[in-house]
Amino acid sequence: MKKILLIEDEVSIAELQRDYLEINGFYVDMEHNGNQGLKQALQGEYDLVILDIMLPEVTGFEICKQLRAVKNIPILFVSAKKEDIDKVRGLGLGADDYITKPFSPSELVARVKAHISRYERLAGNQVTTNLISIHGISIDTSARKVQVNGEEKGFTTKEFDLLVFFAKHPNQVLSKEQLYERIWGFDSAADVSTVTVYIRKLREKIERDPAHPKFLETVWGAGYRLNV
Repeated sequence: MKKILLIEDEVSIAELQRDYLEINGFYVDMEHNGNQGLKQALQGEYDLVILDIMLPEVTGFEICKQLRAVKNIPILFVSAKKEDIDKVRGLGLGADDYITKPFSPSELVARVKAHISRYERLAGNQVTTNLISIHGISIDTSARKVQVNGEEKGFTTKEFDLLVFFAKHPNQVLSKEQLYERIWGFDSAADVSTVTVYIRKLREKIERDPAHPKFLETVWGAGYRLNV
């Protein structure tokens, strides 16, 4: 049984979400306080975390940031904050999806299933190690680890998937639309602008001078290219 942590301060909403998830075969732990939710997320073993943004003591953004630094599991924001800047910030911190209230509980269940399924596919059960080496960047696609000039770097799920996609299509110009469709898919609440956020984050991790990238190049009006 897949285990989910639900961090939501509105008890009635949390209970409704929990009920629908449990009906669909998930085990759900609930926390209504940001500080307690963060502790539980860091200490527990979960297959997915659902986060509200506005929480007592510690915000959902901070929980996402700290959790993503140490764990590679799907994170979904569920929030009444509808502004694009909040969606971009949440996704930029490493969340996998952003659902705006009000929403149908069945939509939440569908997205939870989709993200857990996608994570399991990406994590894979590969028996052999598949290594890609480019410009001092070593990518282990089976272990989902990256070393840059011999130093291991932490990558979120989407950052890793995006880097691998570039590495498998070297010297090819890839449009924002292509990247969005391949990495996020049509069922995500993100939009094409999210690609720009993740390109910046990749450059911060693989380029010596992110402000003047040599490897991950912008091709103005067309997209991006990983030069090999």
